[in-house]
Amino acid sequence: MLQIIIIILGVSFILYTLLGGADFGAGIVETFAGKKGEKIVSKAIAPVWEANHVWLILAIVILFTGFPLVYSTISVALHIPLMVILIGIVLRGSSFTFRHYDVANDKSHAYYTIFFKASSFITPIFLGITLGAMMLGDISLENTGSFYQQYIRPWYNLFCLTMGFFSASLFGYIAAVFLIGEAGYLIEQKRYIRISKIFLFLTISMGVLVFVVAELQQHHLFNEFFQSGISLVSFGLVVLLTPVVYYLFSHPNTVYLRAAISVQVTLIMLGWFAIQFPILVYERNGNHLTFYNTQAPTATLHQLLLALFVGLLLVIPAFYFLFKVFKDNKGQNVNH
Repeated sequence: MLQIIIIILGVSFILYTLLGGADFGAGIVETFAGKKGEKIVSKAIAPVWEANHVWLILAIVILFTGFPLVYSTISVALHIPLMVILIGIVLRGSSFTFRHYDVANDKSHAYYTIFFKASSFITPIFLGITLGAMMLGDISLENTGSFYQQYIRPWYNLFCLTMGFFSASLFGYIAAVFLIGEAGYLIEQKRYIRISKIFLFLTISMGVLVFVVAELQQHHLFNEFFQSGISLVSFGLVVLLTPVVYYLFSHPNTVYLRAAISVQVTLIMLGWFAIQFPILVYERNGNHLTFYNTQAPTATLHQLLLALFVGLLLVIPAFYFLFKVFKDNKGQNVNH
């Protein structure tokens, strides 16, 4: 029962990284795509952007119900970056809504665009910062230090900031590749292909930098990586897929490109899960929070699993129908 819940939690994070990441990344990419990028981004994410937060909500509910100590620890120790994430999600959603549906295209439209782009950067950066803090091991349940030691130092450091920029680069990469299929003209497709290559380079560079900075901060991520067979295989497959993606940039096909990037991102997440498992939060005193020492009582897990099955039976067909109606791409080859 616990293993099934863990799998559903992992899948939720992967889906939010892919779908929510594409939405946040669209705002990042729009910054580089110029004025014309606004119309394509709005067309691409308007029908589905709000629905993609379902996967984040699902992950939070699983943590809150199934692993309450993990939820409370993160909520208290990392309340500052979490608050920034929450503000970013609300600000981004409201600014996009006002920009897209506002009848009058006046000066306020420009302000909505600024808020939309800024929050599209800030939110994924702080998502990565939060994830980095959970990995670094500077969080403490013992309320013995100063405010800075307890609530700022665990996330305000070079490793967490690097994780934040890696997340933003990854989200931009996902969005740029997805937007290739949304572009209607060849010149626009070439623009997003060029942006995709830039973000691919940035993602690789920031990924390498994450490992280097981790070593500088005495978090031996390299050792953990090489001790995990799943992580090594995942990394190898990501590397092998990179020239495939580059080939598809020259011979763009919407389905194949999106499938390739989805597999790449899934493998990156799988490699991270393998390094982290079964630990959810590394603590300063070495008493790390794992799936097994923070799980809720069996009766609670049973009810949670039942609720997840019922909920997924409703959510998955609804999501399929939503994407089928709004995002079904009739033309497979985008190079026309």
